[in-house]
Amino acid sequence: QLQLVESGGGLVQPGGSLRLSCVVSGFTRDSYAIGWFRQAPGKEREGVSCISSSGDSTNYADSVKGRFTISRDIAKNTVYLQMNSLKPEDTADYYCATTYRGCSSWSGRYEYWGQGTQVTVSS
Repeated sequence: QLQLVESGGGLVQPGGSLRLSCVVSGFTRDSYAIGWFRQAPGKEREGVSCISSSGDSTNYADSVKGRFTISRDIAKNTVYLQMNSLKPEDTADYYCATTYRGCSSWSGRYEYWGQGTQVTVSS
């Protein structure tokens, strides 16, 4: 079983930057990919980015390509989401999640989830 804790959210002006962190703890015999999802009130949960278990492969939603960068520090069991050039439409609760089945934009593939961290982009 794994536990995930997100941090780094907050209030930022349009055009600003934030870096989210996701710390994973617990024991598993298997490697896992980690994805970032976000959900705004009244909207469906949206896949934002994902990184493979090795860190060699990444993917991004079209809406964040060129602005967000996902990375992981395997030794620290931590995944990061660097968010630059933030827009008001990026406002949402952001969640990280693990999957043993490889990256996917479908939230149903992911087994363990963090509690979320809130990101607000506003003037």
